[in-house]
Amino acid sequence: MDLREWLSRSDGIGHRDAARLAGFGPRQQTRCIASGEVHVVRRAWLALPDADAELVAAAGAGARVTCLSLARRRGWWIPEGVVSGRHFSVKPHGRAPRVCEDAVVHWSQSIAPAPPFALTESPEDALAHIASCVSEEAALVVWESAIRVESISVDALRNVRWRSLAARRCAEQVNGLSDSGLETIAVTRLSRWGIPIRQQAVLARKPVDLLIGERLVVQIDGFAHHSSSAQRSRDLAHDAELRLRGYTVLRFTYSQVVHDWPTVERTIARAIAMGAHVAA
Repeated sequence: MDLREWLSRSDGIGHRDAARLAGFGPRQQTRCIASGEVHVVRRAWLALPDADAELVAAAGAGARVTCLSLARRRGWWIPEGVVSGRHFSVKPHGRAPRVCEDAVVHWSQSIAPAPPFALTESPEDALAHIASCVSEEAALVVWESAIRVESISVDALRNVRWRSLAARRCAEQVNGLSDSGLETIAVTRLSRWGIPIRQQAVLARKPVDLLIGERLVVQIDGFAHHSSSAQRSRDLAHDAELRLRGYTVLRFTYSQVVHDWPTVERTIARAIAMGAHVAA
């Protein structure tokens, strides 16, 4: 394996000391730099011409990728309408980094130690920044997504020594039950009514998104989870079975939840006013 291949395994950028420890000494590094195969970033980093631009920016600024930028990189779902931009973290007393114009800089001491030469923060640190960077609802959506993607236990999150009230509130409210970000949005908003809501309650041998009270079922169709014709048929068959068992079933689409929430909320409120959530 040559230096180029080694760099390609880490998104095209690596620290010169890490390269040396991997067996690529100063002569090899200098030779690759002279040939134009790699270039130097902030004297301490080696990068390929097609290296990950966000990581190169972090290296050049003496920073680490964090917050919504890390969420995006790790596949955590970010709600529509949340402006993510580029987010970098620097030490509390570090110098102001030179980064792109749309960058958001977080000045903080890390919660979890990062590996040597890391250009990204830990998931815990990213979650802490997210809690303070966006609305509480949006933060809860991203936190629940992180729980699913990273297989983080809720208990583990609650045991983290969060430094901000916003992060502590998120840790208290997440439950790891949401099957999608849309479900988190819905349960967060509906919980304000004070009516008992259960997530993923198993009814007729299948879990439902939300069970309000004892008899009102709310199902939410997301793009990824309800895209196939076969899945749609199974969903409708389950809805029919629930109705035969005495449940009221309301099903909403992604577009309705994200772009027409007042109508969704009003429909559910009308069902509750009719007593649809109460067992006969």
